[in-house]
Amino acid sequence: MDQSFFNNTRVRCIWRTVSVCLLAVALFSSCRSYKKVPYLQDSDIMGWSIAREATQYDAKIMPKDLLTIVVSCTSPELALPFNLTVASPYSQGTSSSNNYITSQPTLQTYLVSNGGTVDFPVLGELKLGGLTKNEAEQLIVEKLKPYIKETPIVTVRMVNYKISVLGEVARPGTFTINNEKVNLLEALAMAGDMTVYGLRDNVKLIREDAAGKQQIVTLDLNQSETLLSPYYWLQQNDIIYVTPNKAKARNSDIGNSTSLWFSATSILVSLASLLVTILK
Repeated sequence: MDQSFFNNTRVRCIWRTVSVCLLAVALFSSCRSYKKVPYLQDSDIMGWSIAREATQYDAKIMPKDLLTIVVSCTSPELALPFNLTVASPYSQGTSSSNNYITSQPTLQTYLVSNGGTVDFPVLGELKLGGLTKNEAEQLIVEKLKPYIKETPIVTVRMVNYKISVLGEVARPGTFTINNEKVNLLEALAMAGDMTVYGLRDNVKLIREDAAGKQQIVTLDLNQSETLLSPYYWLQQNDIIYVTPNKAKARNSDIGNSTSLWFSATSILVSLASLLVTILK
């Protein structure tokens, strides 16, 4: 056999080795990256515990909340003094016999003070801060008993229940929550979910308590036990910050893998070219 046959055989062996190495690097990189992406990775193990321990969440009234409070009963004239309303601009129409003027009262909001109080018509100052909506409604019903013989219906609603999502999400922004109940995963869904650059194990929750003190909590969405955290259910005005990985700011697990891939490719290709040149 001539020398060219052996040279060609060596070249094929070299390229086969290079291909195997490149494939191994690619598989290693993709495995490392994938492990950081899924949420709740241990859900099969934690599922029973979560189902057993999860409790219903009810938001509490906080300073600077805006509330609407409606009192109603079978005799509307009795409830009228306790409803904070203002007449909207008049609308005028005509009927077959007379002109008539109608106005639809608009509910006014109560601003909860720093001390957690609101100034309620007739009843005066009420301490609602720290109470859930149901607790606030029951409190007002008790205060109304001396004024309304029949049991009134009191409805409390939070007007400014909102949360903000920032960082590595598809659509960062501030979102108003109509049903006054939202958890961390629902908030991320509203923002279009995390991007591939978001660290699932380093999500920051910024929360301000009733005293105005802010705290920053780190949550790990790779772990199912996060669903049992007291911070899983969000309060009004919570801020969620999804930390970028090192690929977005410097290098990351994903970024390092990409860099490793290109570096390894460059080295192996250079080595293969050198060997081919030597064996010619």
